[in-house]
Amino acid sequence: MNATSPPSKPIILASSSRYRQQLLQRLNISFTACAPDIDEQPEQGEIASQLAYRLATAKAYALSPLHPEALIIGSDQVAALDDQILTKPLDKTTAFSQLQHCQGRQVTFFTGLCVLDSKLQQHKTVVEPVVVKFRELTDQEIQDYIEQEQPLDCAGSFKCEGLGIALFEYINSQDPNTLIGLPLIQLVSLLKEFGVNPLLLQK
Repeated sequence: MNATSPPSKPIILASSSRYRQQLLQRLNISFTACAPDIDEQPEQGEIASQLAYRLATAKAYALSPLHPEALIIGSDQVAALDDQILTKPLDKTTAFSQLQHCQGRQVTFFTGLCVLDSKLQQHKTVVEPVVVKFRELTDQEIQDYIEQEQPLDCAGSFKCEGLGIALFEYINSQDPNTLIGLPLIQLVSLLKEFGVNPLLLQK
């Protein structure tokens, strides 16, 4: 990726998401994106915030053997309606059911963020919540939205970086990037703790 100067350690983004890659590009640091292979199923009794924390950390550590002297960024997002985790729908029927249950209600999205120094095997992980209030939606609006955007691989059945923004009454967040999947404000803080400051030319 283009940057003013490469950081002292390689930076690896543990994600194949083009949206996360586009967000990380805003920090003007060189990085390589690589998708980790982990089991994303929740463990028994695991709540949404715990799952987001665990998956973000697991993604970073999964790439550690391949990149033994890098800073690895792992991130994962889990949506919850009340105490129920909303999975990726994968099909239109499930997506319709999810959005029908979410309409008119608040949904919390927990985004886990981990930065791992793979050489030292030290990491820091945070979880950033975002509260979203869905509009009152008709069945026709939900059906047409699904047809237009096909959000079948997205937790909660929407893409806020696209037409999904029209589903919401409001978003309550400390960082507008968090809902897309990478809380940049927290990421800058964590990177600085590992010696990378995006505001300074890296040497």
